[in-house]
Amino acid sequence: MAITLVEEYNPIWPEWFEQLRIRLEVALTGIPHTIEHVGSTAVPGMVAKPIIDITIVTERGGFPAVRDRLTAIGYVHVGDQEIPGREVFKIHDEGLKASLQAHHLYACEKGAKPLIEHLAYRDFMRKHPEWRQKLSTMKCSLCEQFDNDRQSYIDGKDAMVKEITFLALKEDFKERIKRLSSS
Repeated sequence: MAITLVEEYNPIWPEWFEQLRIRLEVALTGIPHTIEHVGSTAVPGMVAKPIIDITIVTERGGFPAVRDRLTAIGYVHVGDQEIPGREVFKIHDEGLKASLQAHHLYACEKGAKPLIEHLAYRDFMRKHPEWRQKLSTMKCSLCEQFDNDRQSYIDGKDAMVKEITFLALKEDFKERIKRLSSS
């Protein structure tokens, strides 16, 4: 059985992110924000679904303006999908969707728990090749085991992703304390 849900890291993924980021930057001109490439496609060497995960980071109270601008370029706000602090956007127009690279789009306020977790996870995985390899191997194994069934794959890797996120947050906290104590 061929693995079709995930693929080996593709160096084109950062370019796809950059194309999407530029489109979003134009729409968000004048609104304080940053745009982050998160998820496995943001980690060189990581096996991933070829879907770019993007988080728009807003100032506190900046979400309504971001939502309005994203709506104007074809996105639909679909709520937090049971992850408080992370707002989700989809594209329903099939023509627009087909014209863009596959992506998931989120918005979080600075300091939101999901944002902190995503950034810590991404940065940890970039620094720890042993965890990249361990999770990549598991992803391929799950795709084979569950015949590329997306939900079974997601459920199967959940415990390891939570473990990595815990380790990432712990490492991030230690690094912050170290920086503060050396100031």
